[in-house]
Parts: sequence; C-alpha cells; structure tokens
Amino acid sequence: MARVGGRSLWLAWPIGVICAAVVAALLYLAVPGLPTAVRFTGDLLRGATAAPVAGGEGSAVGGTPEPAATDCRSLYPDRLWSQLVWTPDVLLSQTLAAPAASSPLADALGPAVRFTCTWRVSDARWISSTVAAVVPGSATIAAAALTADGFSCSVDGDAVHCERTRDGATEIHDVRGQTWLSSVLHGWSVDDYAALTASRAF
Repeated sequence: MARVGGRSLWLAWPIGVICAAVVAALLYLAVPGLPTAVRFTGDLLRGATAAPVAGGEGSAVGGTPEPAATDCRSLYPDRLWSQLVWTPDVLLSQTLAAPAASSPLADALGPAVRFTCTWRVSDARWISSTVAAVVPGSATIAAAALTADGFSCSVDGDAVHCERTRDGATEIHDVRGQTWLSSVLHGWSVDDYAALTASRAF
C-alpha cells in the first residue's frame, strides 16, 4: 500500500502512543465512578416506573411502612425527586426556616420546625415544604383557622388536608397527629406533589 504523501511516521507513531495513553488514563480514572453511575441510573429507572405511593401507605416491598422523612431527600419519593432534580437551573436548600405559608397558621400552632426544603428556579418559580412538630389536637385548630381563611379543607379524624390557590401560588397544609406538612408552590405545578410528599412526611 502506498503511503500518503506529506505524512511522517516519525510524528504519527509518538502521537498515536500519546493518544492511547490519554484514553487509558481517562478509563482508569473513570472506573471508581462506575458503581455510583450504575446505582444512579438504576434509581432513575426504578423511580420512573414505580407507581405513586398513596399517603400513609407503606412501601411495595412486603407492605412495610417507610419511616417518616428526616431530611429533604427522604421527603421525596424517587420519581418526584428525579423530576425536581432534573429541572433546569434548579437549586435546593435545606434549612430550619419557618413555613412559607401566607396564612397565620404558624402563629396558631407554634410549630417546632424539623426541616424546610426550598426549590428555586432562575425564572422565579419556587416550591417550599416544611415538616414541623405540633402539639396533639392541632388538626382541629388548623381546620378552623384555614377554613376561615378561605381554604378548602377535608377532615378525617386527627388528620386535616387544606388547599388554596391564590395569585399564582398553591398553598397546601396537612396536619396528622403531631406532624404538620406545609407546602407552597409558587408559579410551579407538580403532579401529585401534595400526596407524594405526605406519603413520606407521616
């Protein structure tokens, strides 16, 4: 086979060896991250195909109830977590901030905040959810206060669920026993957000 004019074997061989060495080095550096990448991909696939868990019900494995959420990651089922995390330009912060609710319910309940998760996007959309401890019997107080403030509420024993949409913001409150889950979705609509987070908060 005739050689292509203008090419020098003295340059081609060293450059080829250098390129192969660079590729080998990159592969060597990537190997430790493979298990994490595989696990992350598996979590995404499981989250995308899993059916939503109804509020208060346990996981699908043996019907064992999952423990109540203790931080932002455990508050969101995999499917919802993936949906929020993959939102372009989103930023999540976990704090001990008071609920972002516009209603004066926090003054009435005097909650002890466990954690607050706030998702913000550069286009001014945001979601804030707060899980807090309240005294027994708070569901009755919440139902009365929120109904008077224009919320639509449903009561079931020691549990109350209230919602209101005003000025582009949806405000949702769930009080069960000694736990209060308060969420505000400002300019951002997420399917089943209230039900999915409630399934982890209680």
